[in-house]
Amino acid sequence: MKKTLLPIAAGLAVLSYSALAPAYESGDWVARVGTHYIDPKSDNNDTVDVKGALGLTGSVSYFIAPQFAAELLLAAPYKHDIELKDGTEVGSTRHLPPTLSLVWYPQLDQTWHPFIGAGLNYTTFFDEKTKGPLAGTKLKLDDSFGIAAVVGLQVDFTPQWSVVVDARYFDIDTKAKVDGTSVGTVEIDPFGYGVSVGYRF
Repeated sequence: MKKTLLPIAAGLAVLSYSALAPAYESGDWVARVGTHYIDPKSDNNDTVDVKGALGLTGSVSYFIAPQFAAELLLAAPYKHDIELKDGTEVGSTRHLPPTLSLVWYPQLDQTWHPFIGAGLNYTTFFDEKTKGPLAGTKLKLDDSFGIAAVVGLQVDFTPQWSVVVDARYFDIDTKAKVDGTSVGTVEIDPFGYGVSVGYRF
């Protein structure tokens, strides 16, 4: 009986170790490309509302340790419509939101990789345009710097390829001016919901 149980116990120990073996190694790179819907909070200003938008995103992660990665999130320029409180569209803006985060990957499984992280976001606004009641005026939105957070799940379907879903929060506050006159701070503070495909180097 002992001769039978010892190989079984040894096999179970190997399987247990394999299940908890590090999914990543220090020095690994993961590149992702996908899309995120950026959803600003409601009532983000007394005068205007910045509406949601869908855009192309990408990220690069470098594993500084098996469970920790530095992630840089980038995106193609997002375009957001701007409306008055009554729903009248009065303008639009584009923005770029590069975000640098430290992300933790708990050592749970070799295929399913939940993760959570936090970092800093810098948002630059450009190409502001006006229309409707504000046509002919100059709209200016100041750049923003704030915290960011992410939670998500990566599922590997080959040793290199994976699919990822995540949810993000960005602290984005910008001061808005029309013809140089302040209309207050616009607290955009959006959540982002995304899906992407990743490749591990």
